[in-house]
Amino acid sequence: MHPDGFPEHSRPTRNRREFIRDSCCGFGGLALASLLHAQGRRAAPGDNHPLAPKRPPLPAKAKSVIFLFMAGGPSHMETFDPKPLLNELSGQPRPKAFGEAKYQFIQTTAKLLGTKRTFQKYGRGGIEVSDLFPRVAACADDLAVIRSCHGNSVVHSAAQYELFSGRLVPGAPSMGSWITYGLGTESDSLPAYVVMPDPDGALPAGQPMYAQGFLPAIYQPTMFRPGARPVLNLDLPPGISLAERRRTLDLIRHLNESALDPHDAEFSARINAYDLAFRMQTEAPEVLDLSREPQETLDLYGIGTEPTNDYGRRCLLARKLVEKGVRFVCVVSGGGSGRLTWDAHEDIEENHLRMAVQTDQPMAALLTDLKRRGLLDSTLVLWGGEFGRSPEAQSGQGRDHHNLGFSMWLAGGGIKGGQVVGATDEIGLQAVEKPYHLRDIHTTILNQLGLDQHQLTYPHLGRNERLTFVEGKVIREIV
Repeated sequence: MHPDGFPEHSRPTRNRREFIRDSCCGFGGLALASLLHAQGRRAAPGDNHPLAPKRPPLPAKAKSVIFLFMAGGPSHMETFDPKPLLNELSGQPRPKAFGEAKYQFIQTTAKLLGTKRTFQKYGRGGIEVSDLFPRVAACADDLAVIRSCHGNSVVHSAAQYELFSGRLVPGAPSMGSWITYGLGTESDSLPAYVVMPDPDGALPAGQPMYAQGFLPAIYQPTMFRPGARPVLNLDLPPGISLAERRRTLDLIRHLNESALDPHDAEFSARINAYDLAFRMQTEAPEVLDLSREPQETLDLYGIGTEPTNDYGRRCLLARKLVEKGVRFVCVVSGGGSGRLTWDAHEDIEENHLRMAVQTDQPMAALLTDLKRRGLLDSTLVLWGGEFGRSPEAQSGQGRDHHNLGFSMWLAGGGIKGGQVVGATDEIGLQAVEKPYHLRDIHTTILNQLGLDQHQLTYPHLGRNERLTFVEGKVIREIV
């Protein structure tokens, strides 16, 4: 019994917000009900809509971004930054001449750890890539490897916040939200910003690292589910026609327009999500149904075989999404506990061999597929994690977190591939040549999209906030 005296199942609705909330299931489980649980998304991007396509203020090379996020921190020494001297000094204390480093778990008595990986030069630029990534290595002429990346934190959560939002604490918008805020979307039937988490579970920074922060709720990401059905309830309920569903949504809109507080941004985004849900029922099933893809494409991505099936499905889906106008897609490798990510504390060999074999073929397939479809020129692909790994050993054969020097790479979207920029020292401890902070990665991404870090701002608590927070630099060598 409700306090007002009505049985809970029959009491009258007291306000429109309550009506909409309580009616979701009664309306037949509108498509994307599972996504609405995470708050509202977007509406049709008409001329006056916040997600209407916007002309960038600067010349743009790219229209969309795919971020291949290697969660947990892949080791630069095992991937794109060979260190012969580190192998020679393996088992010895770090020479004092290389300076100091702050770690989370490594003891002061730790010894340097060489790598068992082998490197070869690939492409016209002779980029050195390890045997962990033989298929990505074949795409070397498209890659611009930045070996001198650095950040401010060795803690997963803080480093992940910084990687996505430029801040060490949650609450600031992610780069995906900033980009959709600056450019809108080219699709009126798919989300503008999609995150595809790893099926193994959540990461230390959780969903806030992907979120819109203090930007309006309409710039929030849509989180796809793992597996063969990334979005539930895309089919109309039995006996319900599109016309009937349209009338339901028109009713909701009329109720909204009659009483909605224009300053209630979160509720506006929730209502707008119903319109997107309706449109997704017509176009998204074809986009999300990978069974319609040619077998050659499925084989290219490693779909249908292990251990590449899951990441391959998500990489192919990322290609299909940007092809339909989705602005930003994050494809996460690694989830749940540390060993299920690239967080190789215990055994760098076991961890990185396992994680690389899941991702190498799908990532190379994505680059190949984008290129042969004429999409790589307009799609910027970013690879990397929140930091790298330590030159010293942890637990004998693992590596600790390391933020002072690590590797990332970019491809497509006007990036000059086939080159390496910057360097760490001879043991991989410090970025010593052309060091680039994570904020410089952000600035370069914005630049390729035609966005200026100084113009892409939003007023918050009396200050015009921006993605880069502190001044970022465009990595001119690669653009």
